[in-house]
Amino acid sequence: MRVELSDEARRYIGRFDELTDVAPKDCLVEGERLVFLIPAGEMAAAIGQAGETVEEVERRLGKSVDLVEDAETPEAFVASALAPAAVNAVTVSEQNDRVAYVEVPEPDRGVAIGAEGRNIETARTLAKRHHDIDDVQLT
Repeated sequence: MRVELSDEARRYIGRFDELTDVAPKDCLVEGERLVFLIPAGEMAAAIGQAGETVEEVERRLGKSVDLVEDAETPEAFVASALAPAAVNAVTVSEQNDRVAYVEVPEPDRGVAIGAEGRNIETARTLAKRHHDIDDVQLT
């Protein structure tokens, strides 16, 4: 799928790349929060030792930064988007709408949902943009 980025998102991607030598595939600009989609296998470089790299990015950009690692399958992608919540299983329904049903242990439901539903909404947005998934639901 082709993702259309705003000029602002493109600028943040370019700046993130300059600061980390990791080129994000996508960027969601959500007020004072940026969510970067990191290519599979490059998360360690994006975070840096003890989180130093991402902390420097936050300082330089003046925004909170969250990172999501890309994955090849829709199921792995949704699980990655909900990290650090523990995900036991993801099933993608191929009925009228494509819905990812995510099995999360009860103690991790709050983490998966996030403050004011922020984490699950981010997962929904990224899953739609990159895997044409219409909804993400916790079970």
